[in-house]
Amino acid sequence: MASVVFYFQVHQPFRLRRYSIFDSDTNYFDDHKNAEICRKVANKCYLPANAVMLDLIRAHEGRFRISYSLTGTVIEQFRRFCPDVLDSFHALARTGCVEFIAETYYHSLSFLYSRSEFTEQTALHSKLMAELFGQTPKVFRNTELTYNNDVARTVSDMGFGAVLSEGVDRVLGYRSPAYVYNPPNCPDLRMLMKNYRLSDDIAFRFSNRGWAEWPLTTEKFAGWVNQINGNGYTCNLFMDYETFGEHQWEDTGIFQFMRALPGAILQHPDNDFLTVSEAAHRYPPVGEVDVPHMTSWADTERDLSAWLGNAMQANALHEVYQLEAEVKACGDPDVLDDWRKLQTSDHFYYMCTKYFSDGDVHKYFNPYESPYDGYINYMNIVDNLRHRATR
Repeated sequence: MASVVFYFQVHQPFRLRRYSIFDSDTNYFDDHKNAEICRKVANKCYLPANAVMLDLIRAHEGRFRISYSLTGTVIEQFRRFCPDVLDSFHALARTGCVEFIAETYYHSLSFLYSRSEFTEQTALHSKLMAELFGQTPKVFRNTELTYNNDVARTVSDMGFGAVLSEGVDRVLGYRSPAYVYNPPNCPDLRMLMKNYRLSDDIAFRFSNRGWAEWPLTTEKFAGWVNQINGNGYTCNLFMDYETFGEHQWEDTGIFQFMRALPGAILQHPDNDFLTVSEAAHRYPPVGEVDVPHMTSWADTERDLSAWLGNAMQANALHEVYQLEAEVKACGDPDVLDDWRKLQTSDHFYYMCTKYFSDGDVHKYFNPYESPYDGYINYMNIVDNLRHRATR
């Protein structure tokens, strides 16, 4: 049997406005730009993609099943700028075929710097999922799929039953991401690893006319999924939801591809679709996968270099997390919320200087002319926040 496990990441950061060293305004965020981008992506991706997913669930009478993670920051923007998108996610939730999984509310790298902040943000996010969709998440997915053994032990202690990670070749070795695994010393935690080759065929290569497999048809892709039968149990397709309509524009045929894909896959009697927790429950782990060093789903290196690859990024992250004690002691909820929004990983991604094979990805929705511009702007805001927290 090959069970297809679709997981989609839905996220938008609160982008920062231009902020000089002489600025004293406590409004750090570019509301106009955030509204513009949120509405643009809603019309190109979220609304049409949700309509497709709902149609597929109904057409296949519940046999099509999917999982999402919606960050707290994107939900706040939906509430402010695009409430109809949130309504469409509610419609998906009511089908009973959609799972919402947990992550850090602010899409942060807090695990690397503050375990207490990490725990608080995860609890905030789980509470939000319960309030919005009536689901208490059973599965955890760390920001940008960052993962190691310590992440696994921490989320296992928090009561999660499964965790997601990238199927990194240097970690897997001869093994396949088509099986369920255990992290070391976590017998009750299931680990599902992304099949990055098949995921990226849709997310990145779908419209690439220079790709040897272009055009990607549903029959071809379903054939690749069928090859898992007898060689594994799951086909873990993890990707940004913006794949549909934003990264891959509508005129590439991405929506038509998605509409036809479940039918093509279900033609094989041994195939089905599962949510992440359903796959973790159905299939027993076949062994342990040891991940002592941090991995992620970003760039060709699949490490932390997209956010910690240069001195600017390291300094910015260090400075913002150094404020934790002062921010929490000051007792101002606005200061706390601003500080947490400054933790969102995108701010540090914009400071990345890796403009080589991954350059186009790093330029996506980047509001700055250069990584250095992004760093200076960010640090000006951190300096202002420090004064607010300590006055």
